[in-house]
Amino acid sequence: MSWSDRAQLYRDSVAHREGEDLDLIVEWAKGARTALDVATGGGHVARRLREVGAEVVSCDPAPGMQPDVLCRAEDMPFADGSFDVVVSRVAAHHFEDVKAAVVEMARVSGDRVLVVDNLYMDDAAEAADKVRDPSHVRNYSEGDWRELFESAGLLVDEVRRFEKPIEFEPWIERSGSSVAESAQVRALLADRIEDGWITLDRIAIRGLRSRNEEP
Repeated sequence: MSWSDRAQLYRDSVAHREGEDLDLIVEWAKGARTALDVATGGGHVARRLREVGAEVVSCDPAPGMQPDVLCRAEDMPFADGSFDVVVSRVAAHHFEDVKAAVVEMARVSGDRVLVVDNLYMDDAAEAADKVRDPSHVRNYSEGDWRELFESAGLLVDEVRRFEKPIEFEPWIERSGSSVAESAQVRALLADRIEDGWITLDRIAIRGLRSRNEEP
C-alpha cells in the first residue's frame, strides 16, 4: 500500500488527529505568522495552526496526502528563512536522510523548528516497525535528536518526552500489514500491548535559530 493509498486512513485517524503532542505544537508555535508543515500526512498540524491564525504551507512527497507543495523533506523548494516556524510531526522516522532533512528545516526557518516523533525503544520495536511498514527507516534517541538539531545550527530550547497510547488494530491496518505480518508485530511488541492498545515513547523537541545568524 502506497502513502497515497493510505492518505484517508491518516486523515481519519484519531491517533493523528488529536493528542498531547499536537496541542504542544500549537503552544510552541504561538506568535508565528507563517508556518511550514513538513511531511504533512493527514494535514492535522496544518489544520490546527490555521485554526489559530497562522498562514500555513504544507508539503509531502505523496500526492494523495494533498499537500500544498510536493517535495521530500531533504530537498524543499523554499528560500532561506521563508517561515517563522517549521514543523514535522511523527514523520521523521520515514526520512531517508534525517540529517539532511533537519538541515533543510533549519534553513527554511526564520525562528523555530519543532519536531515530534517516536523515540527509539529497543531493537525488537525497530524490527516490529520495519515489518509493519517497510518505509520505516529508524527511530532516534533523545541524544540523537539533540545532536541532529545542534549540527543543523539550532539551539535546543526545550525537550519533552511522553507516552502515546495507540489502538493496536487500526495502527496495523493503516500500514496494510498482512495477517502474518500483524502476528509478527504483535509478538515483537507483546510487552507493550495491553487490552488492545500499544504504548509508544514519543519526543517533542524545539530548536531556535541563533539570534546571531541571518536566516
